[in-house]
This record gives sequence, structure tokens and C-alpha cells, in this order.
Amino acid sequence: MCEMNHALEHAERLECMTCGHEWPKEAEAEAPDAERAVKDAYGNVLVDGDIVAMIKDIKLKGSSEVLKVGTKSKPIRLQDGDHEISCKMDGVLIGLKACFVKKVTA
Repeated sequence: MCEMNHALEHAERLECMTCGHEWPKEAEAEAPDAERAVKDAYGNVLVDGDIVAMIKDIKLKGSSEVLKVGTKSKPIRLQDGDHEISCKMDGVLIGLKACFVKKVTA
């Protein structure tokens, strides 16, 4: 159920170290085949080409710039890794975590 990567391995099951959720080991083999769904802060599924807006002020590392609440992106690209979203905001190409954005509906 949770999306944490830290699991305790037991004889017949795995257990999430964060929330305690347990699942059978067979389910682990199915997980890599399933497509990963990236969701915004409100649970909306994001796809390539969506437009997102910031829900929190974020300071960009390595610069003095701040992305303000409500800043909209150009169409996004989803990628693997910790920062699931690659997009341009205010002319800067950045990688964002999906938990800091909301999907903008047209």
C-alpha cells in the first residue's frame, strides 16, 4: 500500500519499516512489471504533458531563486528517481518531487 522502499524481510512476507504494512513475497515479483503511477499532492495521477503548479514556496538549491506558490510549469516529463517530474518553471529546467505540485486543469 505504501510506496516506501525500506522493507523488513520475513520468511513468508515483507513488512514496511515506516507504516508496518505487510504483503506476501510473491507480490514483490509482480511490482516491477506494473507501471508506476506518479501522483500530485492531492492524489491526481500525472502523465507526460500535464501542467502543474507549485503548492509551496521552494528555494532552488545552488541559487538564490525561489519558486513561489502558484508558479505554473511548461508541459512536464515523468522520470524515474527521487524527483519524478522534469519541467521548466520561470525559464529554469528543474526536477521536482510530485508532493510539491498540483495538477492544473484547463
